[in-house]
Amino acid sequence: MGTSSTDSNPLLKPSTLRHGAFPFDQLKNEHYEPALEVAIAEARANLDQIRSSTSAPTFENTILALETASETVGRVSSIFYNLLHADTNDTLQALAQKIAPKLASFSSDVLLDPKIFGRVKSVWDQRETLGLTKSTHAEELRLTEKTYKDFVRNGALLDDTKKEKLRAIDQELSKLAPQFSDNVLKATNAFELWIADKKDLAGIPETAIEAAAIAAKEKGKDGQWLFTLQIPIYLPFMTYAENRTLREKMYRAYSSRAYKGEFSNEDLTKKISLLRHQRAELLGQNSHAQFVLQERMAESPEKAMAFLERLLEKARPAGERDLAQVRELKAKETGDADFQAWDYAFWSERLKMKLHDLDDEVLRPYFKLENVIEGVFEHARRLYGLEFKEVHDIPKYHQDVRVFDVTDSKKGTFIGLFYTDFFPRPSKQGGAWANSIREQGLQGGKIERPHATIVCNFPKSTPTTPSLLSIDDVRTLFHEFGHALHSLLSDTKFVSLGGTNVYWDFVELPSQIMENWAIEEEGLNLFARHYQTGEKMPKDLIQKIQSSAKFQAGWFTMRQITFAMLDLAWHAADPSKITDIGEFEKKATARTVLLPTPKESNMSASFSHIFAGGYSAGYYSYKWAEVLDADAFELFKEKGLFNEEVAMRFRENILSRGGTKHPMELYKQFRGREPDPDALLRRDGLI
Repeated sequence: MGTSSTDSNPLLKPSTLRHGAFPFDQLKNEHYEPALEVAIAEARANLDQIRSSTSAPTFENTILALETASETVGRVSSIFYNLLHADTNDTLQALAQKIAPKLASFSSDVLLDPKIFGRVKSVWDQRETLGLTKSTHAEELRLTEKTYKDFVRNGALLDDTKKEKLRAIDQELSKLAPQFSDNVLKATNAFELWIADKKDLAGIPETAIEAAAIAAKEKGKDGQWLFTLQIPIYLPFMTYAENRTLREKMYRAYSSRAYKGEFSNEDLTKKISLLRHQRAELLGQNSHAQFVLQERMAESPEKAMAFLERLLEKARPAGERDLAQVRELKAKETGDADFQAWDYAFWSERLKMKLHDLDDEVLRPYFKLENVIEGVFEHARRLYGLEFKEVHDIPKYHQDVRVFDVTDSKKGTFIGLFYTDFFPRPSKQGGAWANSIREQGLQGGKIERPHATIVCNFPKSTPTTPSLLSIDDVRTLFHEFGHALHSLLSDTKFVSLGGTNVYWDFVELPSQIMENWAIEEEGLNLFARHYQTGEKMPKDLIQKIQSSAKFQAGWFTMRQITFAMLDLAWHAADPSKITDIGEFEKKATARTVLLPTPKESNMSASFSHIFAGGYSAGYYSYKWAEVLDADAFELFKEKGLFNEEVAMRFRENILSRGGTKHPMELYKQFRGREPDPDALLRRDGLI
């Protein structure tokens, strides 16, 4: 096996680095497959011991043994999927087509094993006799319940014929998700807009122009400018480029990614949704949404839909007013009433300037990336007593990555490792996300601390300017940092119940609540300093940020409702009759889309959140969790933004408890009551 032998394979050896950090510098593409083979063989041996045990089933010899049986499989797959999304290559993408089915097959082998399930069911049925009570063994009881439900929800009660059908569906689905995201990445990278005439750059910010010049030079065309569909390039272009024809070209390319042509996801969207539906039917459910939502705070598609309908009722009139204002400004200033989708960002920015005297580009110099990072760290220090110290002895998977030691300043204890990866590159997916390289909880016989990571796509520094963020980028950084805190501050016994292993419509509470601090004066004063003069952001600019916080809130709420309703349309009914995904999408979004899009535009084909991520039948979660975060933040506003008592209550009841209790129980422990559903509408100025 050469470099892939067990002895030299970093995925299989215990780390000798500080805090058990992963040795990315030793990792090669050829390590993954052999490591997975060894890991699965090791896990199967552990499972054989559980299966063949002659002792009566107990929590320790069954539930706990299962929890720890495939730790190496977890490590290998965690490292693989982190890199597949953050720093991929052709080899990794080809490997995904092999690794995903192997993992799916292994998972099916466990969850469909009648002997193992028999032992799990025995512990669940005898939980009280075995002493698993809420008062003395709450986490053990919760893990037992979760394990039992995982088996049932994955086919343990089916007959053999249905089990084989389920296994085949899971195999196929495991291959399709990586294909979907691969197509989106390739379609994004395939488009290039070359500009040779300087006058076509009118309105575009200097930082974006410089980045485009560097990109062109790298491709051997010095003196030209290259614009791509990467978000840090695309957004400034759509917001500021005065050349409407070029904006249209960019918009049409972006909104039709992976819809038709070489990297089309048209068939994959139909295949994935149909397989999910068939899977749900096998498990006795009417739809994939019904299956998914049984393990969510929303509980059912009807409840999730009713929640969105209530929002829609308030947001649609506001969204229509928002759009009318933007249309009116364009007509007034150009004498042309024609208004298209590629006009919205440009004229909306102009309207914001007019109403609030606020140009996002004026804010950028105050948001130097390094200062914003220090700012989120200072928030974590004031709220939760955390210290972040950059370290250089921990290997990284890419030169752009930075690594930090996180400690509890009061206790002096180690909290975790924190990795950041902020700049776009062709090997990285678009968007922003948080992940874990190692989760918190019992591993290798002891409770380990987590290694958390956040990945974003922010503008890279140029020879003349450092990386300067937009206000939206700042919010994104605070958002993903909130997810990282959820991982870092986890304090549970078991990995399966730790950190972000919570109901999907609760997972966005820790991230979204952090965004609130990003526009508060007290928060901004900690980090918003001009990168050239070092001066703090003037009070009047902060007031403009706050007064514009509700700007176009109706429009943006409608946008989120559109995504959420489109997701439920795909997953709350039988999709077998869908032949044309363009027509299907038009019907599904008819009540929520305020501005018609070109015929070749399609959201579904690049909707990675639901077709390649974990948000299928769950995109409504963003708005659901916004209700929680708006309600929770009202308490901070009332008691003080950095009130120690409120922050500690949030840490102890939300951030550290993971999925050890039902989320509503945890929320009530923090807030003293259920969330007020009107909190979000109040914050957005919709009531």
